[in-house]
Amino acid sequence: MGEHGASKRAKGANRKSVPEPGRAPAPRPAKGAATRDTAETGTGARGTAKTGTARTGTAKAGTAKASADAAGKRRTATADPSRTAGPAAHRAAKPESRLAMVRRARRINRELAEVYPYAHPELDFRNPFELLVATVLSAQTTDLRVNQTTPALFAKYPTPEDLAAAVPEEVEELIRPTGFFRAKTKSIMGLSAALRDDFGGEVPGRLEDLVKLPGVGRKTAFVVLGNAFGVPGITVDTHFMRLARRWKWTESDDPVKIEAEVATIFPKSEWTMLSHRVIFHGRRICHARKPACGACPITHLCPSYGEGETDPEKAAKLLKYEKGGFPGQRLNPPPDYPGRPAPPLGASG
Repeated sequence: MGEHGASKRAKGANRKSVPEPGRAPAPRPAKGAATRDTAETGTGARGTAKTGTARTGTAKAGTAKASADAAGKRRTATADPSRTAGPAAHRAAKPESRLAMVRRARRINRELAEVYPYAHPELDFRNPFELLVATVLSAQTTDLRVNQTTPALFAKYPTPEDLAAAVPEEVEELIRPTGFFRAKTKSIMGLSAALRDDFGGEVPGRLEDLVKLPGVGRKTAFVVLGNAFGVPGITVDTHFMRLARRWKWTESDDPVKIEAEVATIFPKSEWTMLSHRVIFHGRRICHARKPACGACPITHLCPSYGEGETDPEKAAKLLKYEKGGFPGQRLNPPPDYPGRPAPPLGASG
């Protein structure tokens, strides 16, 4: 049988000559000879072409299936949220420039202003002296605990002169709930005496004067300056430090360095309110141990997205204070505060 089909003589031979059953075909059939097998299976150029086409089709089908499987795996990997790095993953492709970081930081501040238009200092106070004492007491405790403690303290000692002349043991007993009450008693009585003796019983409105008072550092001074005197300042507490690092505004863990670096990012007029917004966000959503990433409104600007719970329903259960439907930290919050006031000491709420 040739490459281009059986000859006319081969057709005739097929009708006249049939091989005996069971006999193996000759390795090279005689010219013009053809077996029943070749006739029945339609071999020749046409049969060979059909067989080859079938095999080629099978190969193509296998290749197509493999391609489809690979494409399916790619689609699955893309659709699986556990395989993505979050909204800010694209920033890992190349280092963020200083300009890009500043723009992102300022946008965070603007968006936090929309989330917390009611941000405020979370210590109850009626005058600079009360704010100064309350801020000193807030070290190593919550503003809520301070707010529950100071009403009795200020009722008994309303002025620096009164507190400076107090019996230390009585002051210790009043502020015991705030912790470290002996050291804090020494500080607030010491600063009260300094105000009485050096400043005529008035809280000074300058940083260099405030930091000379017992127990008063830069953080406390900026709280007082920003909220009692309207002097812009950046309050670097534990919440501010944590978020400034998570948002890549700084890599430092030194409060003074963080203050200086953040001050170069934002205009001075924004410093005080920026502090309130960042601290509000740290207390309510971006917690230290388990941030509520899935409930955070600025994930698209956060390079640390995914450090906390990303599932929206689970993250919602982590929200605190007014964001979680609970009382706030102040017993006497501002009128525009959307949450409930905190309960007094010893009360349930």
